[in-house]
Amino acid sequence: MVSPPNADGLCSFGTTVDFIADLWRSVPIRIAHINPLMPSTAGDTGIPFSELTAWHSRAQPLLTQEEGAPDSVATSIANHITPFVRDGATLQTGLGKIPGAVLRSLSSHRNLRIHSGLIGDAVLDLLEAGALADHAPIIAGVAIGSQRLYDAVDRPAFAFHPVSFTHALPSIAATHDPVAINSAIEVDLFGQAYAELTPKGLMSGPGGAVDFAQGVRAANGLRIVALPSTAGAGSISRIVPACAGAGPVSLGRADIDVIATEFGAADLRDLDYAGRARALLTVAHPNHREALERSWADLERRL
Repeated sequence: MVSPPNADGLCSFGTTVDFIADLWRSVPIRIAHINPLMPSTAGDTGIPFSELTAWHSRAQPLLTQEEGAPDSVATSIANHITPFVRDGATLQTGLGKIPGAVLRSLSSHRNLRIHSGLIGDAVLDLLEAGALADHAPIIAGVAIGSQRLYDAVDRPAFAFHPVSFTHALPSIAATHDPVAINSAIEVDLFGQAYAELTPKGLMSGPGGAVDFAQGVRAANGLRIVALPSTAGAGSISRIVPACAGAGPVSLGRADIDVIATEFGAADLRDLDYAGRARALLTVAHPNHREALERSWADLERRL
């Protein structure tokens, strides 16, 4: 899906630039849905109309995704993350209640920047609150949100680029004071994050979190993992014994600096194994701490 061609004969990929902007040149047959409702966005130049094999023109409203109001858990997590973000920082995060709550909690900050694979309505809220730097565009690969967001992304404040730029180590490392905020399904007492396997099966690969962990590290920035302390109405702890997470490790213990739940933020920097475990126990749900402490004591005897 692309926008109608501009005066230079270029069709913009609009709100979804991420992979297609890199791939179209190697695809021999290119069939486009030219949608007059797709905004033309800055950043990537798009695809020349002359390069299309075939096309169909029809107005179709873009699919929207409502984030929903933040709950008390998301708000508490956001409040624990806010002190780690300084004025002038460059932010990367995803979509959902927790990322939205984190970004909106920063509305009184100033000169913030966005460099992220995904953006949602919360980024627009920051822009309208005056929290973002005037001279730095919002860098993203994809926008997913409400029609209000889609109506705004053709402004000069937004620039959409392919994954080869948004997720490239040199691009991320060149940002100012970067802070990556990502989620996980579970975190173990070594400080490893598991983000791919659920009881229903694999839900994803590691995604862009690994790219941003590496790039932010190169820039001496901060890598934060944010998650609720429990699942299953409190019956399941999402802080788990060491090496007990489900599925492959998505972010290793050297890829994470801070882990935040509604019970606080565990700053793991400069801590040994035992110190990391103790810090993580403080952000686990109180109902599960005793079992986690026993599991760590059993492991520690073998270390």
